[in-house]
Amino acid sequence: MNRRSALLSTLALALMAKPAFARPPFTLGADPVPLLSPPFKDGEGRNLMLSDFAGRVVLLNIWASWCPPCREEMPALDALQRKLGGRDFAVLPISIDTGGIDAALGFYKETGIRDLGLYWGEDIRVQLAFAAFSLPTTLLIDRKGQELARIFGPAKWDKPAAIGQIESVIDAG
Repeated sequence: MNRRSALLSTLALALMAKPAFARPPFTLGADPVPLLSPPFKDGEGRNLMLSDFAGRVVLLNIWASWCPPCREEMPALDALQRKLGGRDFAVLPISIDTGGIDAALGFYKETGIRDLGLYWGEDIRVQLAFAAFSLPTTLLIDRKGQELARIFGPAKWDKPAAIGQIESVIDAG
């Protein structure tokens, strides 16, 4: 291959590449993995477990209000819940703030989060149970409560690629 052909090929590949937000956030295809669930609380103070969401596809997001990437992605998670949330799907954002659920509530009020449920779990228990050693960590969970995929770091949850991928998992049953 001559230099001109190599340059043209490289340029063509660069033009065909999609921006990161245009790609689905998860790599699917592995066998579902059973999950442990630590207890966590909702905004009413009720104790919950992941099994309380059985029958729905869940996007479990482990976050904290002091985490800049977490703060950045929360409005997109709120928009995703607004668009897809219901009997078949839920965004489950579990805060691990040491200030408890009040820290998460303060963040919701400060940023105008209105469609996400409010959940809090003890930081060490949540991180160990879900093997979340960086924030944010997001798991895609099937209707049986098994992990389908996970990503570390923020994502553009309100973009068509993410919405389409989650819709395909919802539709798959």
